[in-house]
Amino acid sequence: MLHLAEPTPDAWAVRAADHMDTLLLDHAHCEKKAASTAINLIFRYQDRASLMRPLSELAREELRHFEAVLDLLEERGLPFCPLEPSAYARRLHGQVRRAEPERLLDTLLCCALIEARSCERMKLLSERLPDPQLAAFYGELLASEARHFTMYCDLAGELCGHEAARARLPQLAAHEAEVLRTAVVEPRLHSRL
Repeated sequence: MLHLAEPTPDAWAVRAADHMDTLLLDHAHCEKKAASTAINLIFRYQDRASLMRPLSELAREELRHFEAVLDLLEERGLPFCPLEPSAYARRLHGQVRRAEPERLLDTLLCCALIEARSCERMKLLSERLPDPQLAAFYGELLASEARHFTMYCDLAGELCGHEAARARLPQLAAHEAEVLRTAVVEPRLHSRL
């Protein structure tokens, strides 16, 4: 369903549980960045009216998730502060072609893969975290993350052609798996642990 080329090993969630303070902070930054990405796409592609409402709705939902993670941080006495992001998204977007409409297609599909990986990892956290509050929190986010993946894939197909999207998604998914395989080991939602 999520079209990931390789699954995250179950051991990732076990190790993640040992770094939840940092992982929560990273998660907050990821939600903020996801909202920013949606808004940036609205500005970059103002001529694509069909992007406006879905991306606006997505940005608002991502900001609600950001606020929910901020609440968790606050409840745990953890400050929100800067955190060096993993290189995952930058490296994934390194395969985005520069000419249009390929740039739009690749960008939407890269966003879809980020949402897919988030969904997969949140599912692991919901199943493996010993803290029932955090496990439930991640379980509640699964439907949203899966819906975001589908929305980005659907927009890619509608705007750039379904055949082109179906052909390009496995290529980018293979690249995404390679990015994770060669990522630095660090406590981040999109890294190796």
